[in-house]
Amino acid sequence: MQPQQQSVSKEAVADKGHSLQGSDADSLKETGESQILMEGRVAQVTLEKGFVTIENLEEYTGLKCLWLECNGLQKIENLEAQTEMRCLFMHQNLIQKLENLEPLQKLDSLNLNNNYIKTIENLSCLKDLSTLQLAHNKVQTVQDIEHLKDCPSISVLDLSHNKLDDPDILYVFEAMPNLRVLNLMGNEVIKKISNYRKIYTVRLKNLTYLDDRPVFPKDRACAEAWTLGGWEAEKEERQQWETRERRKIQDSIDALSEIRKKAEEKRRHKEMKEKDEGVFSENGVGNDMDIPGQSLDPVTHKKIQTFVDETMQAHDDFLDEMAGKDEEDLQEISESGKEQLASTDSDCNADKDEEIPSAIPVAEKQTNSMATCGALVTELENSETIETIDLENHEKIYIACIDRKLK
Repeated sequence: MQPQQQSVSKEAVADKGHSLQGSDADSLKETGESQILMEGRVAQVTLEKGFVTIENLEEYTGLKCLWLECNGLQKIENLEAQTEMRCLFMHQNLIQKLENLEPLQKLDSLNLNNNYIKTIENLSCLKDLSTLQLAHNKVQTVQDIEHLKDCPSISVLDLSHNKLDDPDILYVFEAMPNLRVLNLMGNEVIKKISNYRKIYTVRLKNLTYLDDRPVFPKDRACAEAWTLGGWEAEKEERQQWETRERRKIQDSIDALSEIRKKAEEKRRHKEMKEKDEGVFSENGVGNDMDIPGQSLDPVTHKKIQTFVDETMQAHDDFLDEMAGKDEEDLQEISESGKEQLASTDSDCNADKDEEIPSAIPVAEKQTNSMATCGALVTELENSETIETIDLENHEKIYIACIDRKLK
């Protein structure tokens, strides 16, 4: 590229690369100088720095984005080697015509704002082009933009601050099936269309952004109601939307409140469970008190704990009572044994006066054992269970007597 370096005349209004922005250019003649009409005067404007020609890019075959804004470029050219180009930015230049874009088959975004383009053309070859920016140019009539019908891939179109003044341009936009974003601000046509925003919203079914703000579903519904029934229908539709929105907000609030309530209840149950587990641990009762297949609530746990405590207390009382009875029985048996021993001693002393030769050996072999009234107990070696036999005996039997009967 060859940079342009010349002086600026005293009458020119220049801004180093931005001097031609928004001006009414009448003709561009020489490479270094331009004649423009400004407030009835002809001024010669030259740029102190910037490129006027695109060249020497043949070796850069892998470029995907090229920024050439704020120069003095007058023509789109010498881009044959840029087959991988995705984005081309050439805003704020001196370009008058859309041309030589055929090699850029992968181009997705083209920015030509603030140039001098009068007609949209030669873009149908760009099958992947989705964004076209042509703000601050010289486009005016329906014929100037009619070529957009042959560019179905365009979804974002900026034609703001041009000279469009024909309401029939709407038919061109209706023929663009993928148009989502449209900017027509700063054009005279907006003033010529009554209820411009409602009409464009209804007619362009896929539009999501018009001029400086989005097209919301509520806006589209109200615009369609206005088309069918006028202002009253639009008012009714708007009220219905507001009612649904309030209900949706209230439902969200109720849902949030329910979530908080469940969280609080869950926290309370957790605290009660931890408290009950602490009580079980203090009483020596295990924590595995749940009934298989059931999830017991804290109330049931408390009832079970009360039942266990009462049962254990009753068991302890029973053991204490039994222990008292055993002591009384042992005391009675001890006193009875003492009486029988005394009686036995007196009987044996009476029998000593009688001569019983055979009783002496038996008495020597036998210990001073005594058969008491009631149970006859036989001691077995290493026996865990002692069988007790109750014998009915109304008389006292002594060892000496048994020996005498045997003889």
